[in-house]
Amino acid sequence: MSLLKIRNKIQTIPLIQGGMGVGVSLEHLAGAVAACGGIGTISTADCGYREPDFDTHPEEANLRALKKEIEEANRLSNGNGLIAINAMVATQQYAEAIKTAVAAGVDAVICGAGLPLDLPEYVPEGAALIAPIVSSGRAATLIARSWKKKYDRYPDFIVVEGPKAGGHLGFKEKDLLSGNCGDIYDILPEVKSAIAPFTEEAGREIPVFIAGGIWDHEDIQKAINLGADGVQMATRFIATEECDASQAYKDVLINSTPEEVKIIHSPVGMPGRAVETPLIKRLDVLGRIAPKHCSRCIKMCNPAEVPYCITHALIEAVKGNFEDGLFFTGDNVGRLTEMTTVKKLITSLFPEYAV
Repeated sequence: MSLLKIRNKIQTIPLIQGGMGVGVSLEHLAGAVAACGGIGTISTADCGYREPDFDTHPEEANLRALKKEIEEANRLSNGNGLIAINAMVATQQYAEAIKTAVAAGVDAVICGAGLPLDLPEYVPEGAALIAPIVSSGRAATLIARSWKKKYDRYPDFIVVEGPKAGGHLGFKEKDLLSGNCGDIYDILPEVKSAIAPFTEEAGREIPVFIAGGIWDHEDIQKAINLGADGVQMATRFIATEECDASQAYKDVLINSTPEEVKIIHSPVGMPGRAVETPLIKRLDVLGRIAPKHCSRCIKMCNPAEVPYCITHALIEAVKGNFEDGLFFTGDNVGRLTEMTTVKKLITSLFPEYAV
């Protein structure tokens, strides 16, 4: 393995720590990953939930917190690696969060949970790296073609997320349940082929990171050998001392078994993978748990009709409330058995590098 160049940025370790909201990957986790030479990612999804005025002024709280978190992550990185944000296209504050992050000096903006067709509009050329999360060559082509036509821009890198990832998934629920989504290693060459013409037009490489089911050094080496430039991993970073979630949250994931993981319906409008907690079981029986409060997080959310409040469920989870929380996870959570540190984890994943 050698150093990876993404535009004008030199990446020591070809690793992105995946964004996890609400509050699971904030400044401490992102800063620790960057300090080891990777790309540490802060999730913008209701990142201001710890602010005292979040219940009354969630928009202001989120943007204020995001700025502080980026500044702290940069401090913790000791000048190493990169700090990124993960911004969900489906969120109300998608554009404002990106603009706030860029102004705060974030290195990269990664967008998923929808097609970020207008992302270059919020990130001036050279201000930060921009990257979409895709699950098919078709989506990669659509985004690259749109950016070229409207903004004369190209992705700086691409994250390809497979069906074994945690959280919101870019596949149809019926295909996830039937196992007809293909493997991440099958989707990789499809995306590489799709972006090849744009790489040629741009006159530079567009690195591709793959995500979803990547667990150890062997998986990473397989990905690199098959043409990936790096990997994105999230679930394994939950069981680290530096993860921003509560220890109770981490314990839920550590103690979960493969049989307890389920494909769920998200108010975002996409299927997701999560631990089958009492909340999920109640929803299966009741069909709907009416929200008591709205933080105006999702664009298409109608509080009068939405099956449950995803913000409330994710906040309760990050606090460790097993009864009322929504605990997103990757397919490999059954292999998560003990706590570690970011440095020890990255050393085991990338023994070729000095961390």
